[in-house]
Amino acid sequence: MSERELREALVEIGRRCYQRGYLSAYDGNLSVRLNSEQLLVTPSGACKGLLQPQDIVRTDLQGHPAAGQGRVSSEIKMHLVIYQSRPDVAAVVHGHPPTATGFAVAGIALDRPALAEVIVSLGCIPLAGYGTPSTDELPEAMRPWIVGHDALLMANHGAVALGRDLFEAYFRMETIEHFARISLTATLLGGARDIPSHKVAELLRIRERLGLPPATPGCPRCEALASAPPAGARNRCGLEAPAADWSEDDLVEWIARVLEHLADPHAGRRVE
Repeated sequence: MSERELREALVEIGRRCYQRGYLSAYDGNLSVRLNSEQLLVTPSGACKGLLQPQDIVRTDLQGHPAAGQGRVSSEIKMHLVIYQSRPDVAAVVHGHPPTATGFAVAGIALDRPALAEVIVSLGCIPLAGYGTPSTDELPEAMRPWIVGHDALLMANHGAVALGRDLFEAYFRMETIEHFARISLTATLLGGARDIPSHKVAELLRIRERLGLPPATPGCPRCEALASAPPAGARNRCGLEAPAADWSEDDLVEWIARVLEHLADPHAGRRVE
């Protein structure tokens, strides 16, 4: 796409985010790679629903605006660390979608294997630790989760979605908020029921066939999903996975043994 087309796309995505309530007032920021040496970034102190193409700021890969450009978003550091860590990423959308941000404020990741479409499209949505906006704390809190994840929650802050183009990043933001709403509804109805582990493994194989990143080393939930054993196999704790013909007593005993191995029931899911 030309620079003009990318500027127009940023305006369109900003408008969509604002209309859907993912941003309010002057919140949020968006960016896209212009070429191998420059970015286009939304300006600081501007409503993203009211932008014009000429408002978009062109910067270098260190976040310095080109001559004659406006003031770049104060959260540019977050975008820079993503582009530095992920050469495959060409666009970033950061916002504060209400339900997903509610999970981030509560310290709860959106990483339950409860919805097939989310497992295939995003894998899991981890929760990065808190970092003060516009400081180096924020990108450093995100850094461990960027490689291998295309969507993140940011503790007490919001959400960020990555993509190979602007519309992919935006649609991933839609998926984050959609899954958050479904998760909240399921919680209100008594709790989500996870997809069985062997079916999760099937979904992850579909994800790999689509050319999407595999489970991420160091992410407890991704590793757990990727290593989900078939019935009768043994996991890394030496416990046999439940089989379809097990009795109720067998299942109760197995659950008791699993609980003995869980030193922290919220590992990888909650930031205190």
